[in-house]
Amino acid sequence: MAKAIHSMIRVLDEKRSVDFYCSALGLKIAERLDFGTFVLIYLSNEESDFELELTVNKDRTEPYALGDGYGHLALSVDNLDGEHQRLTEAGLNPGKIVAFNRNDVLLARFFFLVDPDGYKIEVLQRHGRYK
Repeated sequence: MAKAIHSMIRVLDEKRSVDFYCSALGLKIAERLDFGTFVLIYLSNEESDFELELTVNKDRTEPYALGDGYGHLALSVDNLDGEHQRLTEAGLNPGKIVAFNRNDVLLARFFFLVDPDGYKIEVLQRHGRYK
């Protein structure tokens, strides 16, 4: 059986991206591998074994075009309102909290956050299938 272990995104500025993911999502550097022309930074926290891999190509000067195929990274939190307030106070501009219902039953409560490279992050209240 396959097990999801990480997702990789390409970022332009290592410090800016690491600072964002550490402060916004509480991730920490699990490992940093420098290969001369590129760097791989694995970020994680105690909530999950899943990691976010940031790839920095050292010769890259132009932002990456995300295209129309990228969706979002999703994370769940215990206190959605508290996280939204914390991110707002940190100046990270989270989107508005949305309640998503199906047949008049709450399916999910969430908001979106955008990282320094334009990647969307969905932050969901732990509920139902979003644990």
